[in-house]
Amino acid sequence: MATLTIRQLDEKTKTRLRVRAAHHGRSMEEEAREILRSALTTSSPVKGNLAEMIHRRFAAFGGVELELPRRDAMRQAQEFAE
Repeated sequence: MATLTIRQLDEKTKTRLRVRAAHHGRSMEEEAREILRSALTTSSPVKGNLAEMIHRRFAAFGGVELELPRRDAMRQAQEFAE
């Protein structure tokens, strides 16, 4: 078994860990192990682009048709004489 030391842990985080451990009936050390175990055993985030992830998230709610505004042609950039 390995040993891990966590330095510079602020008091607020330490207190929250202590309260969470007490709530679960564990020591702070065991609670930290369980947090790490849980975080590292969950599946990795799905790779892909943001638009696909948003589409998957809201697909179950059905689609919506939006009227897109008319766009004018892009203006030419100003040319400066030298």
